[in-house]
Amino acid sequence: MEEYDFYPPKPELIEAKPKGNLALTVFSVVLFVIAFLLVFTEEVNFIIYFLVVLLTHELGHFTMMKAFGYKNVRMLFIPLMGAFVQGSKEEYSQKQSLIVIGAGPFPGIILGFGFILLASLFQEVWMVNLGLLFLFLNLMNLIPLDPLDGGQLFKLLMKHNHDLFLLIFSFVSSLVLIIVGWLIDEYMLILFGFIMGFRVRSIQNQYHLRKELRAEEINYKTTYKLLSNKDFQRIKNVLLERSNALRTYVDNVSEEEAKPLLASQVNSVLVSPVKKDASLFFKISIIFFWLVSLITPLVLLLVYLEKIMEYYDWYFKAIQG
Repeated sequence: MEEYDFYPPKPELIEAKPKGNLALTVFSVVLFVIAFLLVFTEEVNFIIYFLVVLLTHELGHFTMMKAFGYKNVRMLFIPLMGAFVQGSKEEYSQKQSLIVIGAGPFPGIILGFGFILLASLFQEVWMVNLGLLFLFLNLMNLIPLDPLDGGQLFKLLMKHNHDLFLLIFSFVSSLVLIIVGWLIDEYMLILFGFIMGFRVRSIQNQYHLRKELRAEEINYKTTYKLLSNKDFQRIKNVLLERSNALRTYVDNVSEEEAKPLLASQVNSVLVSPVKKDASLFFKISIIFFWLVSLITPLVLLLVYLEKIMEYYDWYFKAIQG
């Protein structure tokens, strides 16, 4: 007999379809600017440069997501912290994902070098400031820590991208952010590290849940659309056993009211499959460009130290004058 003879069909997954993404982005930008103006009241130029760099970076991610057919793509700015782009697909491509991630920091680094080169030709202070900010923020973003782009690249390039690795990687990333923030007296970095710690706790819960599913030989590495009715019921039962709050809610509402929440909860457990379509040459190219982006500024600093000092002697005189 077929599976549906034994198990009822899984409920339909109602995916949120956010509207007014542009209006939400603009609203988040306004809040972002207001928050910075309240903290850095006399640094209007810096806030403008910072916004330009972030917007350029996130537009890279946004453009590639749109090009590769991601759904519900939206860009949001977080006051005093940064920005991010969200989007989803039923099946992810390793090659496309690497391009989406790289489309943020790599163009930003190129622009940073470009502005500094132009500044040396035209003797414009604002080009120096903008170029340095492009370089600094995008280079920092390539450090292999979760949830930075460097961390996402690292996870995608790992051969075994399993839950335990993600748990350890996220924990180490959170710890590093807190320690670095403490060493350099940057409290926002410390705060971000602690916020990451809450995410680590969530990943830990997912790790134990999926470990239980593997022990029960339940397939969770699939999309909701392809999830069998049998596996839906088994995952649902595991979730109800692990969460008293979920069970209490389900017991106190009608079956029709419970279905959307159960579908959403089961879907949150699933791991979207990633098509391993990135060739060895493509992965080596990404790693090479990644390393070059991180190392080149240091090499240039060492090789052209004398010229750089002369250049910044002009720069500081220009600022003062």
